[in-house]
Amino acid sequence: MICKKIKNPFIVLCILFFLNFLSCPRTEASRAEFALGTVCSITLFEQGQSDIYREIFNRLREIENRMSVNIPSSDISRVNAAAGIEPVKVHEDVFRVLERSVHFARLSDGAFDPSVGPVVSLWGIGKDNQRVPAQPEIDEVLPLVNWRDIELDARSGSVFLGKVGMALDLGSIAKGYAADEAAAIIKRAGIKRAIVDLGGNIVVCGEKKDKSPWKVGLQNPGGKRGEYAGIIMANEKTVVTSGVYERYFEQDGFRYHHIFSPSRGYPADTGILSATIITANSMDADALSTAVFVLGCEKGLSLIKSIPETEAVLIMEDKSIIATSAADFILTDKTFYYKK
Repeated sequence: MICKKIKNPFIVLCILFFLNFLSCPRTEASRAEFALGTVCSITLFEQGQSDIYREIFNRLREIENRMSVNIPSSDISRVNAAAGIEPVKVHEDVFRVLERSVHFARLSDGAFDPSVGPVVSLWGIGKDNQRVPAQPEIDEVLPLVNWRDIELDARSGSVFLGKVGMALDLGSIAKGYAADEAAAIIKRAGIKRAIVDLGGNIVVCGEKKDKSPWKVGLQNPGGKRGEYAGIIMANEKTVVTSGVYERYFEQDGFRYHHIFSPSRGYPADTGILSATIITANSMDADALSTAVFVLGCEKGLSLIKSIPETEAVLIMEDKSIIATSAADFILTDKTFYYKK
């Protein structure tokens, strides 16, 4: 076959542009998928390539498959099934999260407790069987909730729950770990700016083009989704919120939310509607947001002030907003008031 020389330079340029277009990886500014029991959104802006998104969401589902109590084959489900019987060897992801869970259980004097599984199951909030249990039922499971009965063997990588009927639930820390892992993938890929949003667990990576801080909306606990009480300004931080509006049901005029007091077996009632933590590590922030919510304003803020480079913003039932001194918070909804 004899190839004829193309004399028109415009045609040559068009062909070269088309071939170059086909060879360049297409970018996708943001992608959202369902994982970890919620809609997870990853925004990589101009560097959003499908292989990076795929790696991130595969990692999120990997963590879910190891830590979810709703997956019978997960490491956590296997540990719970063997409670009081024998230790279970778990993946290093699970062991790492449990080590950190026990750390925060100790630090908060049990306000955060990963062994709260029996109470969570009894109430069933967010499931078809959600209900208000009778007091005798709660009294029966409370002795099974005690982080001190969790035995971690670092040498064998195994976990043992000391009493039959005990059950782990990592719902208050696993998403934080997943957010940190997503951010780590983004950093390794050399992405300059990104936002990880795992349904309330947010990580802002890098900096905006104009060098200004990222703006993270603080949900109005009594408003519609996306109605904010204020804005948190942050760079290279995670912002994690635990609130009464996330999962709940109403019965006889009362709202029963999913953040439990491990010592009482009831949804925590401390006057806090939402507790937001701002720090560098999302797993830590996840556990701390629950601990502060359960501890209440005074003890919760005392805990936060004892941890370096960690800030908090609390929305209270009386519509006051209380923030630690270095929290960069701007009130936008004037139905609330800022209380220092």
